[in-house]
Amino acid sequence: MRTHLLALPALVAAGVPYYSNSQFVDRSDGSRADAIKEAFSHAWDGYYEYAFPHDELHPISKGYGDSRNSWGASAVDALSTAIIMRNATIVNQIIDHIAKVDYSTTNSDVSLFETTIRYLAGMLSGYDLLKGPASGLVDESRVGVLLEQSKNLADILKFAFDTPSGVPHNVIDLTTHGNDGNEVNGLAVTGTLVLEWTRLSDLTGDDEYARLSQRAQEYLLHPSPPEYQPFPGLLGHTINITTGEFADGSVSWGGGHDSYYEYLIKMYVYDPERFSLYRDRWVTAAESTMKYLASHPSPRQDLVFVANYNEHQYSFVSGHLTCFDGGSFLLGGTVLGRQDFTDFGLQLVASCHETYNATVTGIGPESFSWDPSKVPAAQRDLYEQSGFFITGGSYILRPEVIESFYYAWRVTGNEEYREWVWNAFTSINKYCRTGSGFAGISDVNAANGGNQLDNQESFIFAEVLKYVYLTFAPEDEWQVQRGSGNTWVFNTEAHPLKVYTNQ
Repeated sequence: MRTHLLALPALVAAGVPYYSNSQFVDRSDGSRADAIKEAFSHAWDGYYEYAFPHDELHPISKGYGDSRNSWGASAVDALSTAIIMRNATIVNQIIDHIAKVDYSTTNSDVSLFETTIRYLAGMLSGYDLLKGPASGLVDESRVGVLLEQSKNLADILKFAFDTPSGVPHNVIDLTTHGNDGNEVNGLAVTGTLVLEWTRLSDLTGDDEYARLSQRAQEYLLHPSPPEYQPFPGLLGHTINITTGEFADGSVSWGGGHDSYYEYLIKMYVYDPERFSLYRDRWVTAAESTMKYLASHPSPRQDLVFVANYNEHQYSFVSGHLTCFDGGSFLLGGTVLGRQDFTDFGLQLVASCHETYNATVTGIGPESFSWDPSKVPAAQRDLYEQSGFFITGGSYILRPEVIESFYYAWRVTGNEEYREWVWNAFTSINKYCRTGSGFAGISDVNAANGGNQLDNQESFIFAEVLKYVYLTFAPEDEWQVQRGSGNTWVFNTEAHPLKVYTNQ
């Protein structure tokens, strides 16, 4: 028995209806939306009582953590979701906090990537929403501080790009303007800055921010040397900061690689005129993924996961982080009118759903494999029935599977995907909820999820509860649309940014 690595034919998922690009029919579900709002308020109230203004709540000990520089990551990450839920009380609390943050002061090193996707994007998204479709939710005079603080933060961070190539250092010291001494930067952390920094330039009229991030991106759009692009459009993991050349050819859609591919198609959605090359690179990468990386577990040929590749060898491992890939293919498929991408995306979504459907808790694991030569004896039945076995059983409130379910619902209109979202939410509410918030769990395939983990990641506010809520919320312009009608695009932390218009 072996795992086959095959090109995936374009197959329409059985029973999935497709709709035209006309206005999406409003099928909101008020009772479910209210339940999700309650969960958000529960998580916020616990954070606000026991951890604010620190970065995250410890929901079991009722303490706090400061893993994101003590600037209140959970508060900033919660802003766009609170706006979409139209919770003015929480929005005002967060704006009050943001106005007081001194981004130049921290006791720890700063990740350019994490700070960009959480803090910078959170503030820019709040500004876009409150200046646009959510205007009037709070006093208009209070909104400008979000853009002011976005500019302040970027001005503090921008020395990271001061390298011979323009490829930034990711881990930086704000006090000394030093860095961690690493000679390379990663594909994802280099390629997941351009949306936020370009949006800041477009809002302020100062092109420096866009120029810095796009200069770094150029090395990813025109990769060198050629051997580190083993398949067209699929790139290695690390880039030399001095030269801008790739340092390896390790290919994956998993952590460390993932959001580079995510942002290629999203930059095209943001501005098709300026970023048509980004679209072309995403198409090339997507076609190569279908041709070279699509892998069907031997006992479940109906499933498809994306394999990794390095030095002429495949590895059949994946994880929760990688399961954003279905949503990316669905976005690309609907925006570009490519049914083959849509079909492949739906198969990826269905396969990641199996990792939820097959566990005791109904929640998917952090990491899994379908390599038949490595199946543990204790998981042989799971592998034969569900096509995978668990290599890392924890769940730390990650959003990627629910994110892809949401895209499947928006692109197809098939109610089944909404039920998958609801089932995931009810499982999280059952096994992760504590008296003060939500905790991770140690083993998704154990009774009661094993042990609860004493941390409430900020992305439960930004991503998990946002995607769940949007699935049942009324129609609004920030919802993902079919075809080319999107007027908003979500960054990798699920903060919606207004697409560019030259007006």
